[in-house]
Amino acid sequence: MLRKAIIFILPAIFSFICASAQKDSLLDALEKQMPVSDYVDATFKSSRLVNFQTVETTGRRTLDVRISHRFGLLNGGINTLYGLDGPSNLRIGLDYSFDGRLQAGIGRSAYQKMYDGFLKYKWLRQSRDDGMPVTVTLLTSMYITADKDPTAAFTGFDHYQYFSSRMSYNYQVLIARKFNNNLSIQISPTMLHYNLVENITDQNDLFALVGMARFKLTKRMALTGEYCARLSNYSQTMSQYHNSASLGLEIETGGHVFQVVLTNSYGILENQTIAYTQNDWLKGQLMLGFNLGRFFTL
Repeated sequence: MLRKAIIFILPAIFSFICASAQKDSLLDALEKQMPVSDYVDATFKSSRLVNFQTVETTGRRTLDVRISHRFGLLNGGINTLYGLDGPSNLRIGLDYSFDGRLQAGIGRSAYQKMYDGFLKYKWLRQSRDDGMPVTVTLLTSMYITADKDPTAAFTGFDHYQYFSSRMSYNYQVLIARKFNNNLSIQISPTMLHYNLVENITDQNDLFALVGMARFKLTKRMALTGEYCARLSNYSQTMSQYHNSASLGLEIETGGHVFQVVLTNSYGILENQTIAYTQNDWLKGQLMLGFNLGRFFTL
């Protein structure tokens, strides 16, 4: 009962906060008295670091067209040209914000033919005088698996006989601080809910903590890294999965942000990377990839 209550209460809380954002709350009134320059900007240069979302939202009336690509395993050797021959995963997404704080996005990934959508609201913003020491952004996401059950023809039973079985959800509180012009760090308490699990004894809910950092090397280049620690024992097959970990080199070129990444996660979305990353860094099971974001003011 507690899990069911959480599943229904969290979206309601998020919806209430987003609705309240359109009104003149006490926080809004205080912020209107403070010049925009009094807020710390560019904690991160993109709304996603590698696989996970940052506290950043796109600017006012800005559309972010994002392409994310993951190649095959590097340890495939020369026969697969170190993963460049695939198999590969691709996601194309569109993110938009009208006011620079509330952002919506949609996307589609090749792996599991996954559709995703999310709402993101920058609730609190770090101030330069440390009156507000961190930026806090709320995120809720929904995913729909469009892939067919590959075993249905043999078993006579469709794993996805109900549409609701294709759906899963993600809830995160993104908390970040820009310590100086070079270093930004973020932590993200996370809850995932799967309507359908692999085994009858598996848990529908999974709790995790995502950490990430960005260190600026030059005016337009930065090193990035992220790590997800799974906090709950959600599956009897959990031992075959690993915590998602990624490193990246970020290059900013005008209206583009280009990221070259090294990761053990073939999936790109939270419901794929957090629970079901099958590759192990310690065994060299890594993949090259890239993220490309292009911004348009509409």
